This record gives sequence, structure tokens and C-alpha cells, in this order.
Amino acid sequence: MAGILAPLLVSARINLEVQSTQCADALYEVAHLLDGHPDVTDFPGFYSELLARERLDPTCLDNEIALPHARTEHVTRIVMAIGRSPRGVHYENSDQTVRLILVLGIPKSNDGGYLQVVGALCRIIKDSANRAALLQAPTPADFIQTLLRLEARVLGPGPAPQVR
Repeated sequence: MAGILAPLLVSARINLEVQSTQCADALYEVAHLLDGHPDVTDFPGFYSELLARERLDPTCLDNEIALPHARTEHVTRIVMAIGRSPRGVHYENSDQTVRLILVLGIPKSNDGGYLQVVGALCRIIKDSANRAALLQAPTPADFIQTLLRLEARVLGPGPAPQVR
């Protein structure tokens, strides 16, 4: 059975060669993958809220990973874009270097789905071997397969609730 993350993962929304090395530029580079997504009703509004949230409280997780997110009226369902930076992105507010950026847009009315997705991601990426596997996946399709394999291993084979 499909896990929590599978409905959110699309190769076209994964950039494994983020070029920007500064936080705001890299965040735009990754978030822009969601421009035109059918569940993003207003990309500029979504991005503005994402950037404001990041400036208020940086989302670095102390392991070269950031989880920028916005709870917003500008998305109708949870959406995700992923960026990986071979050179690293400097997050000025937390003075950290990030190599993997997981951007989430969450409808304001979706507390449960948000917690499921963030919980799944955090359980997967807390393990250094899992992070290494994600940082080494050669293509977006391989990245998706790796993430889904790790999700199944970490969270188990049980049925997952539907994320909306």
C-alpha cells in the first residue's frame, strides 16, 4: 500500500542540482517547482508566506536539512518540492549549511495531514544512513524510490491514512 509521502512525490518537483548558495535564492529555486501545480492557487502568495515563515523561524534541522513550510490559504492540498544542493546553501539566520531542502505547502485547515508528513520525513531523515542515501540518489526518480523505500522501512508496511 502506498505510504504517506507517495502522493506528494513527482520527479518534476525535484531539483537535485540547486545552484543558489544563499537561503532566499535557493528557497525560491526549490519552491518555484510548485509554480503551476494544480493545488497551488496563488504561487506568489504561497511563496511570500513561505519566505515570511522562514524569516520568522528558520527551519534547519541541524543535519544539513531544512524543512521550509507554510500553512496557507494558497494551497488546496499538501504539496511538496525537493531541492538538493551539491555545494550547500547557507542559512544566514541559523548559520548552517543545508544540502537538502524539503518545501511544503499546507492548507490552513489540514493539521493532521501536515503532522503525518512532517513526522514521516523527520523519522526518515534523523538517521544518517538514510540522509546519505537521499544525498546520493542520482536522479529524481531514484530519489523518489529511495525515499519510498526508506519510508516503508522506517514506518512499516501498515496502511497509511490518506493525506489531503
